[in-house]
Order: sequence, then C-alpha cells, then structure tokens
Amino acid sequence: MNEPSNNENPESTTPPNPSVEQAPSAADQTQPSNENPSREERGPRGKKPFGPRRPRESRGPREDRPVARFDEFRAGAPKLHELDQDIEAELAAAMSGYDPSTTVGLAEPIQQNAPKGTVKSGQRQKGTVISVRGMDVFVEVPGGRSQGLMSLDQFEKKPEPGQEVEFVVDGFDSANGLLKLSKVGAAVHVDWSTVRVGQIVEARVTGVNKGGLTVEVNGIRGFLPSGQVALNFIQDLSAFVNQRLTVIVTEANPSERNLVVSRKKLLLAEREQEQAAFWEKLEEGQILHGTVTSLQSYGAFVNLGPTDALLPISELTWGRVGAVADIVKVGQGVTVKIIRLDRANKKISVSLKALEKSPWDTITERLHVGSKVVGKVTRTTQFGAFVELEPGIEGMVHISEIALHKVFRVRDALPEGKEVEVEVLSIDVENRRIALSLKTIAAAKARAEAEAAKAEMAAREAAQAQAEAEAEAQAAAEAASKPVKKSNIPLRGGTGGSGPLIPTPKE
Repeated sequence: MNEPSNNENPESTTPPNPSVEQAPSAADQTQPSNENPSREERGPRGKKPFGPRRPRESRGPREDRPVARFDEFRAGAPKLHELDQDIEAELAAAMSGYDPSTTVGLAEPIQQNAPKGTVKSGQRQKGTVISVRGMDVFVEVPGGRSQGLMSLDQFEKKPEPGQEVEFVVDGFDSANGLLKLSKVGAAVHVDWSTVRVGQIVEARVTGVNKGGLTVEVNGIRGFLPSGQVALNFIQDLSAFVNQRLTVIVTEANPSERNLVVSRKKLLLAEREQEQAAFWEKLEEGQILHGTVTSLQSYGAFVNLGPTDALLPISELTWGRVGAVADIVKVGQGVTVKIIRLDRANKKISVSLKALEKSPWDTITERLHVGSKVVGKVTRTTQFGAFVELEPGIEGMVHISEIALHKVFRVRDALPEGKEVEVEVLSIDVENRRIALSLKTIAAAKARAEAEAAKAEMAAREAAQAQAEAEAEAQAAAEAASKPVKKSNIPLRGGTGGSGPLIPTPKE
C-alpha cells in the first residue's frame, strides 16, 4: 500500500484504494510522458483509469489564484451614448459636402458619397440588380458608393442578378446606409387599410399576363382574372392596358400581399338592376329592337339590352326553315315581337314572323274544297304526312287518304321531299288546318281510266259489228252479181224434168 501524500488531509477518513495507483503529483504532470501504457494500464476501452480525486486543499489556497478585476474594464470601457456621439460625428464629417438642393422633396437626406448632382430625387436612373435576399432587392446605383434597396413586390417576377432596372430615388436609410429606391411604373405606397372585400374601387390596368390583367389599386398591385373582366369571355385583353376600370374587391390579404378584383360581378349587379326596371315595362305584344347574339339548332338568341330573348326556329318566318343561319346572322339587328313572357323564370320568347301578314288570312281566296294542288312532303308521322302547299301553309294527308289500298308505313308511300298532287277535302281557318287526300285523286283517276276502257271496249265492239255487217253485205252483193246456169239433168223424184235447175260448174 502506498503512503499518503503530504498534501492530503490527515483528518480525511477515506481509505486509499489499493487497487488504483496514486495520481501523479503536480510536478510530474508538467512533464510529458512518452511512455505508451498497455491496455491493462489504460483501463477498459483504452481509457486511462480514474485515480483518487484530490481534495480541494491540494490545489493551493484560493488567495493565491489570479482574480479578474471587472471594475477596471468597466471603468475604461466607452459608454453607449459616447459611441452614438462618435458615430454621429463621423456621419457629420461624411455629410460635410452635402448640398440640400440635390434632394428637394425627399423625406430623408441622401448620403453624398458620389460627386455632387449624380444622385437626384425623382430623376429616372438605371441600375443593375446585385442580389435578391428575401423580399429585398439590392441595386447598384451609378455614380454613388451606396447601394440601393427596393421591395420585391414592385417586380412582376423575381429579378436576376445583373438585370438592369429603372428606378427613382425616394430617400436614404441612414440606419443601414442604403438608398431607398422605387421601380418606375410600380406601386410603391401601399396602404392595405384603403381596400376591403366588397369595396368598389378604381383600378388602373398596368399589364397583361397569362391569367388576366395586372392592376394597381391605391398603390397596391392586384390581379383581375380574365374571366372577371367582362360579362362575356374576351380573348385579347391587350386593349384594356392603361385603362381605368371600376371594379369590386373580392379578396384582400395583406399578410400574403394578395389583392383580387372583379369587374364582372359589378357588371352583373348593374345588369340585375337594369333587368328589374326592364321587366316592369315588358308586355306581350310589345315590339322591340335587338341584336342576334348566337345561333342554335332550335332558334336564335336576341339581346334586348338588359336581357336576352329566344327566337324559336318556328317563329323566324311563315315558310319552312331548313337552318337558322338561312334567315338570320350573328350581329344582325332585328325587330321582334314579344309572344310569351315567363316572369317567374325570367324568360322571353319573341317572333319575327308575327310582324308579317299571315298567309292564313287570305287562304280562302286561293284554295277551296275540291281544289287540286301540287305540294311537297315536309314530314311524316305514323298517322299521316304533312304537305306544304305554299310558304306558311301546310295540310295533312291522313294515312287512310294516301292510297286506294291499305298503307302500312307512311314514309314508304310518301317519303319526305316528294312532290305530290293532293285534293283539298276541308279548310279550317280558325284552327289553321287543311285536310288533303291522294286517294280521291287516285279514285277519280281509276274511274276515269275504267270509263275510258269501257268506252274503248264499246267502240271496239261497234267497229267489229260494223265490219262484220259490211262483210256480209259485200258477200251478198258478189253473189247477186254472178249469172245462174240451168242444168238439163233431171232431179231424182222429179217429173219430166220440170224441177228446179241446179247450176253446173263451168268447164
């Protein structure tokens, strides 16, 4: 067992550890050892074994240690207000050549690091973008040693270093030593308290992008979607650039710097007010002027101002219409008459042919029962076919009046587009109905053909009888003109040859 060290406290009751070597003295610690201890000496995992902790008294008395005198540093250190005075003195020395006339109208003076007159307020200048950090764009200002700073919000897209930008100087940031710049044509003075959702404002269109228009509202850059520019979709929006539009704010988010406006909603609201006043004056039979806006297979839509009306294909003209485009064109001005009003559903039906004289008014002057007219089959149904007799006048041939024999399918006997001769059976002007028949004409034709055949047969029989009579008369005449020769040969049973003579053939 090793003897205790002289520095150990004799009153200590901690027994020495016989299994652990005594820690080296302070003198031994100051000399480096080149010995490489073995694994057993280093302890587990190559670490040196822990020795006994020396008592605090072995480190020497606390009075002998060096003590830091912080009061001495405090006494010699400069005060904060003294540093401020030094900075202000240096700034005053730097501004000694400053000319106030070069910065008229600025909120703060511009540091004159450049020659006099090279940096002026309100004058357009061009600089080069140095870098973009967050929402700050640093610009190299020509003619000055200070850099300029502008907000990224003033750019439509993030600028690249080296990009040239045009700006005006607004002031000087003395705290950061930077010039305050504003991009030419950009909204600078942003006051989000001046806009709110639902507010009607005036917006100036500054440009066109893929989704719509970029606008400026009270110095705030906003967005007007292409679908919200007008009531109808507009393909080319370039005509709105530099125009001032009255819009309504639909979204305002100051934290995200997002402002969205709409012109269509404002136009819709105005049109609803106009429609309410317009519907109060509408009546059936009223004649209005409008413009054809679109064509459909079933008719055309006519704009009457605050609202649109439907012009059905059946109301285009009194004649039959093959296509709507044959009668009206898009953009054509028309005069129409209101024939139906649906105030509950806000629907209007108008007519063009109602302004023309109806051919039914004078139908009895041109047609009467028993008249035979040539017409064209326009359409067929299971119970008959409709035949157009003249423009605006159609009659129906019932399936029982098509032919003398039974007809099973109307379209087989009367295909559409076929011209046929029909007979008028009846005319109902009040209900605008005309009954037609092909069977009566066929029956009359059959009777005529039968009578003609009968007459022809009678004529043939009379001619044949007359020919036979003439042949008999001619034969009799020939027989009478021939001479009769008497025969000397007596007949049997006769007496003395006194009987009739029988002519004998000539030799």
